[in-house]
Amino acid sequence: MSQTLTVNLNKPIISAKVLDDYAGGVGSKMSNPGRVDSEANTEQIPIQDLEAQKAVFTQACQALNGVIARLNQFCDKLYVEHREEIARLSVEIARKILVQKVENGDYEIESIIKEALKNAPSSQDVIVHLNPEDLEKYQKAQRDEPGGVLAGIKLIPDPNIGQAECLLESPKGIIKSLIDDNLERIGKALEKAN
Repeated sequence: MSQTLTVNLNKPIISAKVLDDYAGGVGSKMSNPGRVDSEANTEQIPIQDLEAQKAVFTQACQALNGVIARLNQFCDKLYVEHREEIARLSVEIARKILVQKVENGDYEIESIIKEALKNAPSSQDVIVHLNPEDLEKYQKAQRDEPGGVLAGIKLIPDPNIGQAECLLESPKGIIKSLIDDNLERIGKALEKAN
């Protein structure tokens, strides 16, 4: 009774060779009908040779695994170094864009104050320090639209505050909304991001 042999492979077969008159098994005899009669006698495949080849193959696999591990470490290191550099470059680009927008007056101080108020523990008894030019622009805009969201909040001019920035003073503490501080926080977040 013949048995069926099934072989499952993880990878596709790249090449194959059919052996004529192969009786199978390690150490068995093989003959090649295409040989000259003097070479037609069968050869014995020594088990020692097969074991030696297996040892060489195992050693090569171990060396290759070591190379792969070192390459992965190098790639990880490279990725971290570039991630930090990309984060710094991104922050610098953002800084240049913001400086240009501030110089052109292309910002809304009311939005900046509202964003800072979101971080305040309470919006009662809050004093907002603004650059004198920003306060003047805001007051002009409020003449056209009185009773805005910032009604009831005391706004005072402060020459130490830059344009497009503000400082909130409340009984529970001070909140600064400064461009450099915000960019620094963004840069740190980018460096930590995966």
